[in-house]
Amino acid sequence: MKVRTLTKMALLSAAALILGYIDSLIPLVPGVPGIKLGLSNLALLYAVFFLSPFYTVLLMLIKVGMSSLLFGNAVGALYSLAGGVLSVAIMLLLRRNRAISVIPVSTFGGIFHILGQIAVGAVLLGVRPMLAYAPWLLISGLATGILLGVCARGVFYGLERYERSKRA
Repeated sequence: MKVRTLTKMALLSAAALILGYIDSLIPLVPGVPGIKLGLSNLALLYAVFFLSPFYTVLLMLIKVGMSSLLFGNAVGALYSLAGGVLSVAIMLLLRRNRAISVIPVSTFGGIFHILGQIAVGAVLLGVRPMLAYAPWLLISGLATGILLGVCARGVFYGLERYERSKRA
């Protein structure tokens, strides 16, 4: 791994952990567990668009592993891993088409993250409780996916302007 890539991975991992911690402090829907903004996924969106699939998957695994060790537990890690795997898979698949922008990629990432969590919940808690909870989770995945996509678009635009100004 090149020093530049290693540095990016370290910075993205740190950003994902910090954003994940901040996210855990924000009660999006008080009394409803599992619904979060998913701020740490901004780091993953960057990886999807600017790093290779290998490093994107590696970043997701680092994010899930370190977040679970620092802020969570083994059961939470299962939910995060399932959501992360499905989310990254669909985002990388959509990213193969360069015409698809960050907002739809993020939106599908949010929805598929929730689908992975619902699958784990169905195994651990049963299908019936998850079916009752699924609409709320899917709506939150859709909304947060769109919101994070809009945020990422602004960040990407700022990064592109910065890179152009460095070359000028």
